[in-house]
Amino acid sequence: MKKLLILLTLSGLMCPPACLAKVYIDISSPSSRRLPILVPKFKNTGSEPDREDIASKTPQIIADDLDFSGFFKIIEESALSSSTIDGLTSDRIKWDELAIVGAEAIITGGFSASAGMVTFELRAFDAVQGKFLIGKKYEAKREDYRLIAHRFANEVFRAFTGADGIFETKLVYVKTVGSNKELCLSDYDGGNYKQLTSYGSLSLNPAWARDGKRIAFTSYKDGNPNLYVMDIARGTTRLVSKKKGVNITPDWAPDNQRIALTLNLSNGNSEIYVLHEQSGSLERMTNDFATDVSPSWSPDGRWIAFVSDRAGSPQIYSLEVATGRVRRLTYEGSYNTSPAWSPRGDKIAYAGLMGGRYQIFITTPDGQIHQQITSKEGNNEDPAWSPDGRFLAFCSDRSGQKEIYIMRSDGSGQKKITFGKGNKAEPAWSPF
Repeated sequence: MKKLLILLTLSGLMCPPACLAKVYIDISSPSSRRLPILVPKFKNTGSEPDREDIASKTPQIIADDLDFSGFFKIIEESALSSSTIDGLTSDRIKWDELAIVGAEAIITGGFSASAGMVTFELRAFDAVQGKFLIGKKYEAKREDYRLIAHRFANEVFRAFTGADGIFETKLVYVKTVGSNKELCLSDYDGGNYKQLTSYGSLSLNPAWARDGKRIAFTSYKDGNPNLYVMDIARGTTRLVSKKKGVNITPDWAPDNQRIALTLNLSNGNSEIYVLHEQSGSLERMTNDFATDVSPSWSPDGRWIAFVSDRAGSPQIYSLEVATGRVRRLTYEGSYNTSPAWSPRGDKIAYAGLMGGRYQIFITTPDGQIHQQITSKEGNNEDPAWSPDGRFLAFCSDRSGQKEIYIMRSDGSGQKKITFGKGNKAEPAWSPF
């Protein structure tokens, strides 16, 4: 997604390598506690007024990112006196007062705006030891303060956990516009919304290429449900499959050159095929009298999960690409659909009909363990994994119309990220 960014300059404030050696949060530990952190309002260090309220909005985005991760506990700035933090550097912070409110980390920030540009200086500290951990200086257009916030949140997440964050990632999803459906793009938290297509038709099933530069999708814009690939940076779209009948539910292979999809070339029966994007050649993967749809590659490219009603009702199956061997993964529930293989390879999310409503479930690739992770009112469908496998996006109609939500992979932290008119569905999470 780097080409989507409008960050102009980035330089690190020097920090000795030893100061980043400690891992404060073990994210692999099931008993890991939330680290209390303060993200107070930033200081306007320039002469121009803060017309966009950057001082409040930027730290709020950082705080929201860290809170959603599930590894940080945000301490409200109101718990401090006005004199606790009097600047950006360690000598301007009253560490003993931070200890009183239980803060173990703090972020300080300053910015100055000039001629449509804004410069940020941001720092993170270990508040227990009063130690500087990381600092960054950024320059960007004023309207790109969200980008700066997400990027620094990633830096903070890495400094405290040793792992990469997902705060600069994107979501593409389908939005109902009048009687049509169009593709839309946003930050992972719903900000920076942008409509990608305006075909006045039905555009469906978006799927990110593994390079984060292209999106495969189905559209009826030329009459038939054909498969297209959009280059986001260039703003171009190319037709890649126009077989008679459906060309639907694409999913890119890990090699970034093949696309699994659903076609109905034989007597109108839907089967799973693999399309070589450049040559257009096809490999048939399933051959059954039943309906086979919705392929999802395993991250090693050895397996494809898919939906089939070959046993009487739609269930989740997996297919070994090299041999064609098929195994059934779900047995409970009368209608299971939309499989999504985790980037880590250890889980498959899917939507299943339970008690008259769809809920999100997770199973292991061998089908031995199943876990229901949503249970709230409404239908919860279309699960999509974050690139680190720690979070899921999904759609739910619990608010009256379909909206996009995000949550942690255990079902906690569910958060609505889309608003306004029109149903939103089929989220797909960018690979980085």
